[in-house]
Amino acid sequence: MRSFDYSKLVDHKWPTDILNLVAKIHECKGRQDMFVRQKLVELDRLVEIAKIQSTEASNKIEGIVTISVRMKQLFEEKTTPRSRDENEIMGYRDVLNTIHESNEYIPIRPSYILQLHRDLLRRAGASHGGSFKNVQNYINETRPDGTSIIRFTPVAPHETPAAMAALCDAYEQALAKESIDALILIPCFIIDFLCIHPFNDGNGRMSRLLTLLLLYKNSYSVGKYISIEKQIEKTKDRYYDVLEMADAGWHEEKNDPEPFIRYMLTVILACYTKFEDRVGLMNKADVKSSAYDIVKRYVEEKVGKFTGAEAIANCPSIGRSSALAALKKLTDEGMVIRQGAGRSTYYIKSDSLE
Repeated sequence: MRSFDYSKLVDHKWPTDILNLVAKIHECKGRQDMFVRQKLVELDRLVEIAKIQSTEASNKIEGIVTISVRMKQLFEEKTTPRSRDENEIMGYRDVLNTIHESNEYIPIRPSYILQLHRDLLRRAGASHGGSFKNVQNYINETRPDGTSIIRFTPVAPHETPAAMAALCDAYEQALAKESIDALILIPCFIIDFLCIHPFNDGNGRMSRLLTLLLLYKNSYSVGKYISIEKQIEKTKDRYYDVLEMADAGWHEEKNDPEPFIRYMLTVILACYTKFEDRVGLMNKADVKSSAYDIVKRYVEEKVGKFTGAEAIANCPSIGRSSALAALKKLTDEGMVIRQGAGRSTYYIKSDSLE
């Protein structure tokens, strides 16, 4: 079985771009607490938006979906799940809430990871929830002609409990020594978790929940306000590409974690940038701007097309109905143009067509 020794990361010569990403995220982390202290009440809406986006995006990556109206109703507890997909979506929400509310009380140990997995699949009634896999699983690749091949064979079922224990121990030991930056260590843990692939089902979703948990436990709480899963879902093709690069040679301990580390750092920094942008809009709203002024300011600073949901998410200091009313007024005035219909509706600034 592969050994899990993160001490080799200490002497690794990291590329300049990775070191620059780490430094930029450190700077964002330094500003994070200040922003949170200033805008505690307004940030509550960001938290609720991020929860919905995280739950929807992480499940969507795995092909588990429901319509947006149902998603909103489920989160507001105005309805109950009607399908297995909706039960799995709500299971993700349950674990997400646990991590948001109790991350400091969730140690990185196999027993706690099993409990989170149990809660992830509990609503769907999966008998294997909370248990390590009992059959060999494979990571397959579908070729352009439609045929499927085994691209990677994870750890065997009988070796999985020991592998997970070794992984968690190695992470905790490396973190305690403080010789490896947590932003480097966390993606390496996630790569190893996915290569073990410890569960019959739910490995991808658990990896993203663990990413959020590990960031929280190292005081990077941007995932509370901006959905990390949404950023991953938006760049899903790149996500799968770097995972494929990262597991090549894993069993022989010759794999290269750099592509995945670089990708995850880019995702985290993008979330911090979005967080600061939204806080900036809140600061501008402090001058008692009307809902119309706030949405207009968002539109003026927006490049490219956007949806009504994006306008609502980016104007968290005002309510949904006020944001949509302001957007309609801007459309009537000709500042923005509405395109598409129904769920495909989006908006563009009229001057972008000149």
